[in-house]
Amino acid sequence: MPPLCLAALNPADGAPGLALACWRALVLGVVQGLTEFLPISSTAHLKAVPVLLGWGDPGVAVTAVLQLGSIAAVLAYFQKDLRRLGLGLLGGLRQGNLNAPEAQLGLAVAVGTVPILVAGLTIRLFFYEAYGASVLRSLAGIGVVSIAMAALLALAERVGRRRHSLAQVSVTAGWLLGLAQMLALVPGVSRSGSTLTAALLMGWQRVAAARFSFLLGIPAITMAGLAEVKEALTSPGLGGALPLVVGVLSAALSSWLAIAWLLRFLQQHSTWVFVLYRLGFGVLLVVVSGGGSGG
Repeated sequence: MPPLCLAALNPADGAPGLALACWRALVLGVVQGLTEFLPISSTAHLKAVPVLLGWGDPGVAVTAVLQLGSIAAVLAYFQKDLRRLGLGLLGGLRQGNLNAPEAQLGLAVAVGTVPILVAGLTIRLFFYEAYGASVLRSLAGIGVVSIAMAALLALAERVGRRRHSLAQVSVTAGWLLGLAQMLALVPGVSRSGSTLTAALLMGWQRVAAARFSFLLGIPAITMAGLAEVKEALTSPGLGGALPLVVGVLSAALSSWLAIAWLLRFLQQHSTWVFVLYRLGFGVLLVVVSGGGSGG
C-alpha cells in the first residue's frame, strides 16, 4: 500500500480520507480477486462484505472497475492460450476453414459474449439507476439467489457426465454458455458459477468448464469495467484515483492466486465445497438482513 495510504485510517471529520479509502479499496480488491473466478459470485461479496463492515454499498461502477484487475490476471495467466487461440482463429479465417479446435474456441467465445453484451448495454442505457437500486442488490435478494444457485450447482455435479474437453467446444456450446453468463447480471448468480454450472450440465469436464469460463469472461468484464471508470472515479465511497489503483492491483494479484488454485483444485475435487459455501453464505445474508431489504 502506498505510504500516503498508511496515515490515519479514521479521519476526524468522519469523511473517508485517503488512507481509509485506500484501505477499503485494498480489501475490496482482495475480495474481488478471490471471488471472481470461484463459483461464489464476486458481485455478491462486493455488495455484502462492505455492507456488513459498515462501509455501505460501493456501487455498480466501483464493482465493475475492480474487475479490470481480475481481467489483467486472466490475460497474464492465459497469455499462451490466448495467443494460440487468436492465431488459430485468424488462420482459419484466412483459409476459410474454421473447423480447427482453436478457431472453434475463438468463435465460441465471440458468440458467447453477445448475450451479456446486449443485456448489459440495455441496462446501462435504459435501466442503470433502477438496476443499482434494485431489490436484487439487497442482502436478502443476494442471499436467496445464492441459495438457488447452490442448488443448481449441486444438480450439475450429480447429473453431469464430465466427458467433453475444451478441444471439443462448439459455437453452439459457446452460445448456450453465453446465455448462462448473461444471468450473472443478477447479483448473487456468479458469472463463473453460472457458466460452470451450465457447462457441467452439458457434460463438460470440470477443468475444461473452468478454463472456458475464464476465457469467456474476458470481453464482457473488460467492456463493463472500462465503461464504468469515469463513474467510479467520482464515487464518494472510493475516494479518487489512487484508491481505485490500489483496488485494481490487489484484485489482479488475488485473482492470479485464485485462478491457479481453482484449476489445481478441480483436477482432483468436485465443486461440492462451493455448493456448501454458497448455501451457507446465502442463509447468512438472509438471516442478517432479517429476510427483508439488506440495502
